[in-house]
Amino acid sequence: MCAVKMRADEVDIDAPLVGRLVARRFPEWASLPVRRLASSGTENAMFRLGTDLVVRLPRHPGAVADVAHEQRWLPRLGALLPVATPEPVGFGEPDEDFPWPWSVYRWLDGHNPVAGAVAEPERLAEELGACVSALRRLDPQDGPPAHRGVPLTTRDAPTRAALEQLAGRIDTDTVTSLWEQALRAPDHAGSPAWLHGDLSPGNVLVAGGRLSAVIDFGCAGTGDPAVDLIVAWNLLPATARDIFREAVGAGEAEWARGRGWALSISLIQLPYYWHTNPALAENSLHVIAEILAEAG
Repeated sequence: MCAVKMRADEVDIDAPLVGRLVARRFPEWASLPVRRLASSGTENAMFRLGTDLVVRLPRHPGAVADVAHEQRWLPRLGALLPVATPEPVGFGEPDEDFPWPWSVYRWLDGHNPVAGAVAEPERLAEELGACVSALRRLDPQDGPPAHRGVPLTTRDAPTRAALEQLAGRIDTDTVTSLWEQALRAPDHAGSPAWLHGDLSPGNVLVAGGRLSAVIDFGCAGTGDPAVDLIVAWNLLPATARDIFREAVGAGEAEWARGRGWALSISLIQLPYYWHTNPALAENSLHVIAEILAEAG
């Protein structure tokens, strides 16, 4: 399991606690074994419940709203996408042992792909593109605004702050120039569209060389869907990038914004997780290297 430093407001969650919560809320599952799952995620703790279920609990107050968000929107979105998504089957209420709501989902088979070691990148690019395209075609009416569906310029201050912290660790002069290029890309001119918001390797599952599921819809909402292009740099190799872009139908301006989102997310994550979450830090360095290589 990746060693992830606990935040000051993060609660300690272990298998005995989850077993007690499940037994009180869902006595029909009380006899099922509980096992913590290895994860590099920072928002939720995951526990396998028996063979067919998984329990997902927020680690800190900032992740609590995602519980109700997924409970509401996943049944609507998941049924219309060409890939499996988490299926909520239980809602746990706060009690004396745990202060926040939590969820039980159907177990989804598969494993997280590793950037730089994708078995069939061209196929994965096509399937990810089909998933993103299907999400964009969904009716955005009444969809919640996505906090990552906003203009890229809203990321300027925290991105530049991260660049200052990374001086001497990466080529900040070149990366700053690339970030400023991304800021000059035209804003999204169309109507808001559905987006996942966090298409990172940890939220993609593959099985048998195929895309088997997309998970963690806590960031899903409507807005500029360019943020979903980040998977082109955080997971796919350069040889498969154009396949993904064609499948999504991204034009020059949107592609530039997507690259900017990938760069901004990685720059902000890197100093924050450099010593506490090696998997996220390593992927952030990978993204920056891919974008630098692309720029020549």
